[in-house]
Amino acid sequence: MKVFNLQCAAHHRFEGWFGSEEDYAGQLERDLLECPLCGDKAVQRLPSAPRLNLGASAPAAPVPDVSQAVAAGSEVQALQAAYLQLARRIVEQTEDVGERFADEARKIHYGEREERGIRGQASPEQTRELIEEGIAVLPLPLPRGLKGPLQ
Repeated sequence: MKVFNLQCAAHHRFEGWFGSEEDYAGQLERDLLECPLCGDKAVQRLPSAPRLNLGASAPAAPVPDVSQAVAAGSEVQALQAAYLQLARRIVEQTEDVGERFADEARKIHYGEREERGIRGQASPEQTRELIEEGIAVLPLPLPRGLKGPLQ
């Protein structure tokens, strides 16, 4: 198993796990790699130090939470982690109504449907109209990878 440090054109850093160097090259060539934060397909491999197994391994260190990452000086990575955490929570706790977002938001606002958390797509014009009607909406791009299982 190969673990590579990757980066998109927007400088979002993330890890990619591959069966081999050839597997990575093949996925890159077939345009299958994309940034989990913004969906950018312009992904490049960053230099990384190899990991050598020279004997018994020490216990794995616990995964730091967002506040520890900030304290360690990696504010950008901490913000990315917090954003992904928020995006996952939104996906888990809302219903995806897709292109019907504006209609569903109106029906909920005017009491025609039960109140619930929804997400979906709306054009800038539809969003403006909803806000003018007093309907609270928040345009928030969600990474495409969150719509399915994350590896």
